[in-house]
Amino acid sequence: MAHTHRRPLYPKGGATRSSRTAVGLLLLILMPALALAQSDALSLDSAIRLALQNNERALAADQRVAAADSRLTKARAYFLPTLTLNGNYTRRPFEVPLTIGNQQVIVQAYNALSWSANFSMILFDSHSVPTLLGAGADLATEQLNTVDAKRKLAFEVGNAFLTTLSVDQVLQASQRRLEFAKQSLDAAKARYAGGLVSVNDVTRAELEYATAETGVVQGQGQVETTFLQLGFLLNAPPPSKLAVPDLLLTAVEEKRSAQDKLIAEAQTRRPDVQALRFRSKSTHTATIESTLKWFPTLSLTGRYSYTNEAGLTGRNFNWNAGLSMSWTIFDGFARNGEYSERLAVAYQADLDLQAGLRKVEVDVRTALVSLDNQRAVLKQSTVAYDVAVRNAAETSELYRQGLSSALQVADANVRLFEASVALVQARYGLGIAYLNLEAALGLDPLGKEPNLEN
Repeated sequence: MAHTHRRPLYPKGGATRSSRTAVGLLLLILMPALALAQSDALSLDSAIRLALQNNERALAADQRVAAADSRLTKARAYFLPTLTLNGNYTRRPFEVPLTIGNQQVIVQAYNALSWSANFSMILFDSHSVPTLLGAGADLATEQLNTVDAKRKLAFEVGNAFLTTLSVDQVLQASQRRLEFAKQSLDAAKARYAGGLVSVNDVTRAELEYATAETGVVQGQGQVETTFLQLGFLLNAPPPSKLAVPDLLLTAVEEKRSAQDKLIAEAQTRRPDVQALRFRSKSTHTATIESTLKWFPTLSLTGRYSYTNEAGLTGRNFNWNAGLSMSWTIFDGFARNGEYSERLAVAYQADLDLQAGLRKVEVDVRTALVSLDNQRAVLKQSTVAYDVAVRNAAETSELYRQGLSSALQVADANVRLFEASVALVQARYGLGIAYLNLEAALGLDPLGKEPNLEN
């Protein structure tokens, strides 16, 4: 049931000229991060794999499945016989013989030895069949819940991964702002030394440099914090480098298919909805038990024994077999009340399933709207960044020619920095929106269907 290819949510060839231009500009912005995508950089795939191997939530989910499987084993035990072997030795102070006719029988021996093998098997019990069916459904439910828990953990890692990359890119934008501010300050000092500008230009350039320097320090703290949080999810030392995932480019270029088709597929695929289906099945199975309690309980027993005190029977070996029946004719309407209760619980489970299906529809539609909005934001941020780059370059050249002031240069630098930050946030915000869509569709962060076979 697992697939290794990315689900074709969007047909190829749908990228417009503006989106391709956006991709080109974004690649220029992301070049420092792309340079980190080397053999020592942690990929999103590796990060998810680490979290699923090390995080306590994933390990605890596996243990819940193991516990459910053990309960299923216990339920099967109702249909298997029980065998017990008992042995006994007794030492007495005297022996008691008894003569019957011409034969002497030991009624009580000095050393009494005995053993017995007992067999019992329930042929029919109203509790056994529903318990077995319910345990099987509960195991399937727990397996699906585990798949969904791991899938949610994987998306949490994906969001943290993209957030960390975003913060790191903002830090690089802060560092570029600092470099630009340093160049502007050096230019202002040189022009002031040559008597071309007043000391106000130097003061303004110094203020911009100090502000940019503060932004770098704050950005370094944010980067360290996000890396620590990512390491916590991975239950591993914080990584030093992250590789930019391919889904960032995929999120820009892909076009969505029909909403109704995506919703129907998501309602079939999502593990949490499948778990609700099995939960509903389990509760309906439980209603059968109350009905079966109107039938008698049948059991088969057997015993094979040995004793060295033959007694009056004169036999050392003996055996017996029996069939017993227990039938509760009237129980004060307890079965009626139990049936009504379990029927209500089953109806609640059906309502939970209906609510789950409706939630899938809302999740998919919301994720699609968010993805469209983020694409629009990215397009606008790309245009704003392009304008800011040209404005900063033109203002710097005009200042070099003495046609603009240090205030204008500093303002252009601030606008370029803000446009860079907005572009980075829009870029990774689009990636997170794409992850949210895959989560709503029941896929994993890498676009694969979850493996339900384990």
